[in-house]
Amino acid sequence: MATATSRVIHEGALTATVYGLLRDEKYSEVVHLLTPELVRLPRSRALLSLLGYSYYQLQDYTNAARCYEQLVRLFPDVDSYKSSWAQSLCKAGASDEALRASQFIQDPQRQVEMLKLQGTVHFYRDNFTAAKTCLDQCPPEDPEILVMRACILFKEGSIDEARHRFQEAMGVMGYRPYLAYNLALCRYKQKQYGQAMRFVTEIIERGVREHPELSVGSNTEGIEVRSVGNSQTLAETALIEAFNLKAAMEWSLRNEASAREAINDMPPRIEEELDPVTLHNTALFHMDKNPTGGFHKLNFLIEQPSFPVQTFGNLLMLYCKHEYYDLAADVLAAYEDLSYQHLSPEMYEFVDATILTQTAPEEALRKFDVLTSRHIEHLRKLTKSIQDARLARDTEAVKRWLGEFDEALEKYIPVLMAMSRVYWDKENYPVVEKVLRQSGEFCSDHVVWKLNMAHVLFMQDKFVDAIHYYEPIVHEHRGNLLDVQPIVLANLCVSYIMSSQNEEAEEVMRSLEQEEEVVTSHGAEAQFFHLCIVNLVIGTLYCAKGNFEFGISRIIKSLDPLDKKLGPDTWYYTKRCLLSMAEMVAKHMLVLKDINYTEILDFLDAVDTH
Repeated sequence: MATATSRVIHEGALTATVYGLLRDEKYSEVVHLLTPELVRLPRSRALLSLLGYSYYQLQDYTNAARCYEQLVRLFPDVDSYKSSWAQSLCKAGASDEALRASQFIQDPQRQVEMLKLQGTVHFYRDNFTAAKTCLDQCPPEDPEILVMRACILFKEGSIDEARHRFQEAMGVMGYRPYLAYNLALCRYKQKQYGQAMRFVTEIIERGVREHPELSVGSNTEGIEVRSVGNSQTLAETALIEAFNLKAAMEWSLRNEASAREAINDMPPRIEEELDPVTLHNTALFHMDKNPTGGFHKLNFLIEQPSFPVQTFGNLLMLYCKHEYYDLAADVLAAYEDLSYQHLSPEMYEFVDATILTQTAPEEALRKFDVLTSRHIEHLRKLTKSIQDARLARDTEAVKRWLGEFDEALEKYIPVLMAMSRVYWDKENYPVVEKVLRQSGEFCSDHVVWKLNMAHVLFMQDKFVDAIHYYEPIVHEHRGNLLDVQPIVLANLCVSYIMSSQNEEAEEVMRSLEQEEEVVTSHGAEAQFFHLCIVNLVIGTLYCAKGNFEFGISRIIKSLDPLDKKLGPDTWYYTKRCLLSMAEMVAKHMLVLKDINYTEILDFLDAVDTH
């Protein structure tokens, strides 16, 4: 929680101070003041009740449940404590305990409340039949029941019907941020990002206008901002949910910088206060810069009672992506129950095959082949459905089938690339090209397919063909080349040079140099190695071809200035070329001019000082 302000409480003024803090919604300070008092008076009804309420308002449901549990034991006839205990357990993700606690409520006036709670618990456990049974016993005109039924329809996949129910609920209850969020979520699921973004924007604008104290957008990187904590006010604004959904949409559209910006614009909270969805997204969006921290967050989440359903699958996929196959195998073995709950059969088979690539590549290839055949068959059926819908001029059906095709393609691409990777690691590039071309019928417009096709053509010295795939990727980012992977730019420049298109290569490098200078002139602290890597690759190429004079000169140029470009990775590739040159000189297979020796020695002296 946020650090509480220390207060001097005069004797006899504790009660007035606490109620004043509750009036001002300063629940963190209430907890700070009353926790020592509870140590002194552990059976105090007033202390437990005030602490339980404050913890609940701070969304610290685990501690709230502990307080209400003690109250239930001390005062077993008070049903309001039983209800608060069950609600806290439900919010904390302890569904079994919440269900048991709800059964202790005997007051007939709380019967509907109990049924709602039990329906919620069953909903979170994906037991929709039991949830509906509970809701059927509640008054049908209750707007909360309407919302709960809409949530069940959403989870069952009836997105359109769920959306209509949410709209109906908003008509009855008026504007509610959480209803607007659910409507945005429905649009997101239907890939109607424009309409979803309109709901999200309205939620954020209302939150900023009505609650400036939540400091939306103040969490600038590098500047420490005071946490606003987890309050009931924050929960009611649905700001956290809205920003997470905005980030998810940007991520789906491959606008990674915008996704990170959305997470960063949330009301500021310290890491310990982050909800599971925000923690998951923070780990995912910063995995490229901080994989260790990302893995730590995801492992922490899967040990909690509840977490986003994508967490377990994403952890395994990221372990495979970063080639931590042993860790992926360990997680699968340690969490067998989660494998059945959160992994589809296809994903489980994919992870299993990927893990096998290190120990049994032939068996892995066999499994990938089975998976690939299954995916291709499904894609062909979807293609047929799209064609039929177009012939029938059914626009809605075309949109629906195209959406399903895109989802199926996104599931197929990782399988295709993992299978290709096995042959790539064996340096069997012709087979990699063959595998990719066989899937071109479905994947030829996908950026990942085009990128990997360019790479495999480059490795076979098919430079003209490689340019055909590299160029559109680079041209798409004209004026923003720093968003392109450095190796793509380097390979494109090498392909230009090897196909006698030196002017095009120089143009790319000039544009890259200008962009780096512009960013640096604006005082940005981030370091960019794009031009450095391009020059390193070109220099290495010339050294490999035997032109050490030009190659070493290009490599030396790539590390200028040394204080910004010299590092373990860049030095690793630099020294390989220098050692290769030294070996050629020692074998009297290479003669360098004195000016080259002077340049190299000056460079090494400069490196030594760094």
